[in-house]
Amino acid sequence: QVQLVESGGGLVQPGGSLRLSCAASGGVFSIYVMGWYRQAPGKQRELVASITTNGQTNYPDSVKGRFTISRDNAKNTVYLQMNSLKPEDTAVYYCSGRFPLSSSENYWGQGTQVTVSS
Repeated sequence: QVQLVESGGGLVQPGGSLRLSCAASGGVFSIYVMGWYRQAPGKQRELVASITTNGQTNYPDSVKGRFTISRDNAKNTVYLQMNSLKPEDTAVYYCSGRFPLSSSENYWGQGTQVTVSS
């Protein structure tokens, strides 16, 4: 059973930066497509970044140019660098993993809170 554990969330002022980490265990990390989602109160969970096994990345327009996803297969870890944070980025951020041919996420982390406020 794959386990994903996020860390790095917290309180940051608008314009600030945070880096989230997600450590994976129990599976073959290098084969998974990894992603970061977020869910704000009263809103649906949305994808904010994904990275394939060969490093191809994808972002929605709302975070493009501000967020960067990366992975270190040797450390079984995926990262989300978030810059120029805005109050609307406030949410619980979840790490996810799925098999390349799967149509939906196979694994989820427990989430980490990110709050952007002055």
